[in-house]
Amino acid sequence: MRVFALLLLAAALSLTSACTSPPPSSSATLVYLAGTLPKDVIAAAQRTAPGVTVLAGLTPEQALLRAAEADAADGRLLTPAFLAKATKLRWVQAMSAGVDRYMADPVFVGNNRVVLTNLRGAHGPCIADHVFAMLLSLVRDLRHRSEQQAAAIWDPQDSGRRPRALQEMTLLVVGLGGIGSEVAVRAHGFGMRVLATRRTDAPSPEWIARIGQPDDLVAMLPEADVVVVCAPLTKATENLFDARAFAAMKPGSYFVNIARGKIADTDALVAALRSGHLAGACLDVTEPEPLPASSPLWAMHNVVITPHVASDGQLSDERGYAMLLDNLRRFGKGEELQNVVDRSAGY
Repeated sequence: MRVFALLLLAAALSLTSACTSPPPSSSATLVYLAGTLPKDVIAAAQRTAPGVTVLAGLTPEQALLRAAEADAADGRLLTPAFLAKATKLRWVQAMSAGVDRYMADPVFVGNNRVVLTNLRGAHGPCIADHVFAMLLSLVRDLRHRSEQQAAAIWDPQDSGRRPRALQEMTLLVVGLGGIGSEVAVRAHGFGMRVLATRRTDAPSPEWIARIGQPDDLVAMLPEADVVVVCAPLTKATENLFDARAFAAMKPGSYFVNIARGKIADTDALVAALRSGHLAGACLDVTEPEPLPASSPLWAMHNVVITPHVASDGQLSDERGYAMLLDNLRRFGKGEELQNVVDRSAGY
């Protein structure tokens, strides 16, 4: 049943994903080197992409020994040494939405013969759910109630942090892409007023009150009770949230980062929390990662920290594998690939 569901999902996703790369060169035998893949996904690949041999379960060291055979490869196997030996390589599939680690390698970025694709759109539902799980734990003071439960204490008195409702709050999505759109949908469902920023002028739902360009961010921050960072890490977004940005945020607002830790200046965030200017922060990503035990963020009762796991979930896996299967099918037929990364934009 899972294989059948993956095939149906792959077909559906292929109808909605952008395909902007030139088609890979086709040959009688194409080899895709992969890291760990479930057996049913490998079996589905054999059915949907019979022209591609998938060699799965390889470690980076094992893949390096077979690099010369590779027409395509799982991004988890990519190293500078692999890239140097993989002279036939035409396609790399990043098994994540974020591609900042690839963009940090100038040799790879400058290699125009290799197309890079990602799993943009696969993780949005799980990440958006995680955003609201963290946020609700703060606004409803569930951390205090959890401590009571652990101590078997029944005390309906509040902790001094008065619970709040999300309805009629304003939420600003920074980066209205695949993940940001899922966050926006959920915010609307909670009765929140939704604002967003993004680079493009693509149509958007009428219930989003306003969409600004990235340059409008600082002007929009004072309106938001909750700011959710969903933008990719690029040169333009590194340290986007610095002391100036945090100062521009509405007093008593919440900061949520599920994108990349380097988008926020950690010292400036700590200062904004300590001063009381921010009511709290929800952080699935930090700078650095792992977050050191010495970080003051760990001890703050108005901060929720999870270890970069927002995308985890069965639905993320199924959507991601469906995208991989569709790209394998496309590659085997010499068709354009989906979710091609724009190297000039960095995502």
